[in-house]
Amino acid sequence: MVASCDSQRTVFRRIAQQSYAEWPAYGSTPLYDRSSLAGLEEDIWTVASTWFDHQAHHSVDEFVSHYPVAYVEFGPHDRYSGATQYEMALLFRLFLLKELRGWTHETALLTYLTHHPELREQLELETIPDQSTLWRSWHERFTTELRETVEATARTILIKAQNAGVAVPREPERRLPFQRDQEESDTSDQAVLDEAASVTDHVSRVVFPAFSLNRDDGCEIHENAYWDLQTHLGLRDGLAANEGARSFVYESNRDRTPLGHAHRDQIRDLSVEQIREMYRQAVTRLLEEAAETEEFFRAGIIAIDITEADPFTGDRTGHEDEIIGTKEKTDEYAYQWATVQLVGNAVPIVLDARPVRKGETRKEIVEDLLDSAEDLVHVDNVLMDREFDSQHVLEMLSQRGLSYVVPKRMQTSEKAQAKRLLQRGQDRYETDRKLHLGKNEWHETTLIYRQKEDSEHDDHRQYSVFMSNRGSGFLTEYGYRWEIESGYKSIKRFMAATTSKNFGLRFFYFAFACLLYSIWRAVDLLVQVELTGEYEHSPMVTADNTLTLLKKETGIG
Repeated sequence: MVASCDSQRTVFRRIAQQSYAEWPAYGSTPLYDRSSLAGLEEDIWTVASTWFDHQAHHSVDEFVSHYPVAYVEFGPHDRYSGATQYEMALLFRLFLLKELRGWTHETALLTYLTHHPELREQLELETIPDQSTLWRSWHERFTTELRETVEATARTILIKAQNAGVAVPREPERRLPFQRDQEESDTSDQAVLDEAASVTDHVSRVVFPAFSLNRDDGCEIHENAYWDLQTHLGLRDGLAANEGARSFVYESNRDRTPLGHAHRDQIRDLSVEQIREMYRQAVTRLLEEAAETEEFFRAGIIAIDITEADPFTGDRTGHEDEIIGTKEKTDEYAYQWATVQLVGNAVPIVLDARPVRKGETRKEIVEDLLDSAEDLVHVDNVLMDREFDSQHVLEMLSQRGLSYVVPKRMQTSEKAQAKRLLQRGQDRYETDRKLHLGKNEWHETTLIYRQKEDSEHDDHRQYSVFMSNRGSGFLTEYGYRWEIESGYKSIKRFMAATTSKNFGLRFFYFAFACLLYSIWRAVDLLVQVELTGEYEHSPMVTADNTLTLLKKETGIG
C-alpha cells in the first residue's frame, strides 16, 4: 500500500481529534506565524508522530513528498531576491531527501532522483536541477537557520518512522538539537548553567504548547503569560496568585500580565479531565525529548502513591467528597492527590496525576494510573505503599503481567510470625500465602519478613512484611520508593498557595507543580548526558535554576 488521499485524510483527522495538539502551529498559538521555522519543526513533529502509524505509510520519501508545506512562508529565509526556476518549498523537500540519507554531496541526490521517476512525479518535479544549482541553493540561498531546520526535521522524520517500525535509509542520530560537540566534558558551575539555559529553552518550547486555556480569540493578554505567572508562583514558597501577580508585573518582560483573580478565573474554567489530558500531552512530549538519550530507560519500575495537602481547617460543607479524611485515619481532613512516577534507573518523571475522591477504591485509582503509565512507557515492576495492600489490587497487577512489591499491614498472624522469628534470631523469612478474593477465588503471593537494622523497638515491630509475586529477589527494588517521597517534597515546594476550595484550581496547582518537577529532572538528565556522557540521580542542575530559566529564558517568559 502507498499513501493516498484517503490515508492522508485519516492522519489529519486523527490529529484534529487530539486534545490540545493542533496543526498547523501558527493557527493555534501566537508564538508562531507562517514564516516561523520553530513552528514548522513543531508541525512536522506533530504530523510525523501520527503519519507512520497508518498501515499505508511505510516510506519516508512519501512523507516528504506529501507533507503539506503550501502554508509555509519561506520568503524570509530566501536570500535570493530575483526570479528563480525552483521554488523554496520544492528545494526544501529535495534537501530533506538528501538529509534523510545523510548524503554529503548533491550528486547522490541527483542520481537518486534520476532513478526514481515515481518520486519525481510525487514531487511534481518536471526537470531535475543540476549539481551547481543545488549547491548554490543550499549554501547561498538557504539561510543558516533554514539549513538547521532541514537537518532537525529530517532527524525527526527518521526517529518517528523508526519508532513506528518503518524502514529508514539511515540510523537517526540519537542526540538532541541543542547538543554540541565537545572534546572534553566541562562540569564547571558556569558550564552547567549555560547548558541548562539551552536545554530548558528547548524543552519548554516542546512541552508548554500542550497546555491551553478556554479563551476567546483576540484576548489582549497572551495565553503564555498565565503559564509564566504559574511558574513564577512556583519560584516562591507559599506565594498566592494575588501577591504573585503583583510581583510578576515587575519581574516580567511582558507589556500585559494577568491579575491574580483573572488568573484564578481562567484556571477554574478547566475541568479535572482537561487538566489531566493536557498534563499527559505535555509529559508525552517531555518523554520524547528524554528518550533521545541512551541513558533514558523506558523499561523499568514505577511507583504509585498518594500524597495529601496540608490539613484543611475551614468549613468543608459541600466539599465532603473532595476534602476527605487523611491517610493516617485521624480526625483531620485534606485534599489528596495520586501520582504514578518513574523510579529506579529512570529519570524520576511524574507520568500522571489525579485527584482522590471519597468513595474511590484503591483498585480504581491504581488501574487508572497504570493505564496512563503503560501508554507512555514499558512497565515491569510496580512499587506501592502499604495502603495499597488490597488483594484485589495485587490480583489486578498480576493479571496485567506486572510484578509488584507492597508492604503488608501486620495483622495478628504476621505479628505472631514476627515474634517467632525474633525468638529464633532469624532476620529474614519467606512464606507463600493465598489471599481470598471471594467466591472461592484466591490470589497467590509471597510474604517476605525482613528485620530492620538498628530498630528502635525490641519486639515484633523490628520486622517489616512485604508482599511480592516475584519472590524476595525484587525486594531490594522497594528502596527506590524513597524517590517518590522526596519528589513530593519538591512538588509541594513548587505549588502556589491558595485558600480556594475550587477542586479544579487545587488540582491544577498540584499538576502544574508535578510538571515543573518533571521538567527539572528531565533538564538535569539532558544536561548531565551532554556534559559528562552519563546520568547520576543526584541532580547537577538545581530546581531553582531550572524554574528561573523557565521564567527568564524561554518562550513562556
